[in-house]
Order: sequence, then structure tokens, then C-alpha cells
Amino acid sequence: MTLLVAPRVHDLGGFQVRRAVPSLQARSVGPFVFVDHMGPTVFAPGRGIDVRPHPHIGLATVTFLWAGTITHRDSLGSLQDITPGDVNWMTAGRGIAHSERSPQALRGGEHPLHGMQTWVALPRAHEETAPEFHHHPAATLPQAQHGGARLRVIAGRGYGLEAPVRVFADTLNVALDLAPDAELVLEPSHPERALYLLEGAAQLDGADLPPQHLVVLDPGTRPVLRARTPLKAMLLGGEPLDGPRHLWWNFVSSSRERIEQAKLDWEAGRFGAVPGDEERIPLPER
Repeated sequence: MTLLVAPRVHDLGGFQVRRAVPSLQARSVGPFVFVDHMGPTVFAPGRGIDVRPHPHIGLATVTFLWAGTITHRDSLGSLQDITPGDVNWMTAGRGIAHSERSPQALRGGEHPLHGMQTWVALPRAHEETAPEFHHHPAATLPQAQHGGARLRVIAGRGYGLEAPVRVFADTLNVALDLAPDAELVLEPSHPERALYLLEGAAQLDGADLPPQHLVVLDPGTRPVLRARTPLKAMLLGGEPLDGPRHLWWNFVSSSRERIEQAKLDWEAGRFGAVPGDEERIPLPER
């Protein structure tokens, strides 16, 4: 019996983000503790995404786009545009600050944005690892065609392929693009798996699925995904977490005390500045 999760929708000034994890039904799926679907949207001239510098600990952020461009800056000095099909993997570890904005060059006219950003909780043995940022261009990611289904392995392994992205636990993260009437067996390659439908109409073992929902799959099953229209989806999961995680704002940790320390560190400026982006998001009062 699969589990359907309706994401919470946040409107950020005409730009919608749907958050499927964490939820009451799914606190995590494999190492994934946060699943956000951004868009699809088309920004008017002069508008764009503006996520000011903010901190993270204990996780890795994974950004993948189907449309648009985002400029990433961080406290390591990284400056990188991510475009459709690329992967930005940022390991926060013991602490990093970053910002994400639409490039100024695109703001003179209309420009689209559609993608997913997820957080992967680091295993307890790696929660305090040194922060890193890695960009993987689309051409470096393994992909395959299964009939009318295109698979791109974003991180970890799947369908006999393995991404070059460094992961800290066995991870499943595959972008799926299916043509109408194409079918794909969702292999039982990992103990925990979920399917997120970004766009299009689909069926799972003949039953209709609502768009823009998360489908948590039963372990060991081999359900058949069928596209009724052009379909964009993300298959994600992996091995279960090695213990409970606490989430507060942008911090993830197995220790509540560590999160309290991260709050103090952000307020005291100990995460470091983000070169080229002098703004910062203040610590929430909640």
C-alpha cells in the first residue's frame, strides 16, 4: 500500500514552493529530510528568486533544475550558476552560509524557474565534516533511456548507474522524464523510496496519481510508473537514517544542543560572510 503525501504550499510573492518532506506522513525518506518543489513559474521582468545569505549545519543541499538559472554563492567563496540538468551539492557539515539568487543578466526580461531542492541529513559520523561545495555539469551525470523514459542519476546510484557526486550514505536520487504512454519499473534498489511528481499525469500500477504529490513506495515492491502525458518526476530515497534528527530553521542535527550552538554562532557571525552578497537573513525569533 503506497502512501500519498500532499505537500504544503508556500507562496513567496507569486512564486510557489511545495514542501513534501518533512510532513506528518513522512518525516524522512532514506537520508532525505527536506523535499521542496520550486515552481514552475515565469518571473516578470525585474523579478526573480532572492534567498539572502543564511546558514546550514549537519546536512547537504541538493539543487536540480528543469528550467531556469540560479546563482549560488557561499562562505567558502564559491560562485556558481546552476542551469537545467546540473547538480549543485553543498555539504554544510560543521557550518556554511550561502545565498541563491536569479542572475541579474536574466532579470531584464521574463525568465522561468522549475526544479527541486532537497536536504540530505549527514550520518552522525559526518555531521561535523568540513564544509564543501561541488558543481556537476549536466554532461557529467550518468543517464539512460528505458523506452520512452529518460533517467538521470543526480546522486548516489540507481538502475545500474552511479553519479560522480560524493554522498555519505547509500542514496537514490534520479530525475525521470517520461514521454506519453512510456512505462518504467521502479526497482526495489533501496530500503526507502519515494516518487515526487513535478508535472504531468501518471499512473502507478494502473491507479491514477495526483500531480505535485509525494508517493512513498512500499519496501521491496516493483511498481510500474506509466505516463499519461509528458511527465517530470523525481525518484529519491536510500538507506534509513542512523537515528532521529532534529530540524530547526536551516539546521539539522542529531543533537538539540548542537542546534542551540548553531543559533549562537549565526548571531555572532561565526559562519563567515558570503563574498559578493552582504545581506543576511536574521535568526528567526520562534
